[in-house]
Amino acid sequence: MTSTAITMVLIIFIINIVYVTLSTTRMILTLKGYRYVAALISIIEVVVYIVGLGLVLDNLNEIHNLIAYALGFGTGIVVGSKLEEKMSLGYIMVSAISTESESEINLSTLLREEGYGVTSWTANGLEGARQALQILTPRKDEVKLYSRLKEIDPKIFIIAYEPKTIHGGFWVKRVRRGKLFS
Repeated sequence: MTSTAITMVLIIFIINIVYVTLSTTRMILTLKGYRYVAALISIIEVVVYIVGLGLVLDNLNEIHNLIAYALGFGTGIVVGSKLEEKMSLGYIMVSAISTESESEINLSTLLREEGYGVTSWTANGLEGARQALQILTPRKDEVKLYSRLKEIDPKIFIIAYEPKTIHGGFWVKRVRRGKLFS
């Protein structure tokens, strides 16, 4: 393979990584409600896509270009996913059920002191009274919250989901002011 062919393979590979990363980012931004930013990204995405695809289609007889395109696509998915993890847009709602009763450890008080918004109640489990908690936190703090919950109660039951709409409560006002964990 000549140096020109190697350069073409690298260009196609990099172009497809950029294209798929932009595509993944655009889709996530759209789902999170950032329509206008997503629209701007889509403009760049289309240009990159057309250039990359054009290079491959102009040289269909070169199988290594097609392989570079496919490898760039797969790599772009990984890069886009990692980028999304780093961006951590939005919030996460964590439902937790502690194996400890409230008289043993008051989880809601501990978590509130750390800045989390917590709603709690007593629930009845198979083996008696349990603490049930609803905790809303920014996605960037999700792993930290899980670690803290498991540190307090290693047997805690945790379910998490992304809320679509958040309205009301003291916590929302603090989030909007950027003072959640102050």
